[in-house]
Amino acid sequence: MNLKIFTDGGARGNPGPAGVGVVVKDGTKVIFQASKFIGKTTNNVAEYQAMILALDWLLENEKRLCVDRVDFYFDSELLTNQMNGSYRVKAPHLKDLYLQAKEKEGVFGCSIFYNSLPREMNSEADELANQAMDGAL
Repeated sequence: MNLKIFTDGGARGNPGPAGVGVVVKDGTKVIFQASKFIGKTTNNVAEYQAMILALDWLLENEKRLCVDRVDFYFDSELLTNQMNGSYRVKAPHLKDLYLQAKEKEGVFGCSIFYNSLPREMNSEADELANQAMDGAL
């Protein structure tokens, strides 16, 4: 099984009230989605937290789903480039999240790829992140 995972995180105020959204698809079929308020933080932290939420779900479900390949899609070029190793992670608070994600990634028995996409192509995850922020305000 090849999965496509779309994640998004946002904060209103940066830092401000923040939420994350995750949409997991097998082909065009949505097999999991999540929306979560994560408190007051920055956009970049929210982007990482969204990805980590998806990685945690993968860890719990990988064997049941027989996953061969996972493609993550972010509208954050920073996150994409940091996870692909093109950019160094300089900020200490992001480095901790980066290391958490890389540790979780290392546990999987499948290939994981990180891709950037335009914001308008990530509308489902964006909507979930906004719902989380709206629900907390």
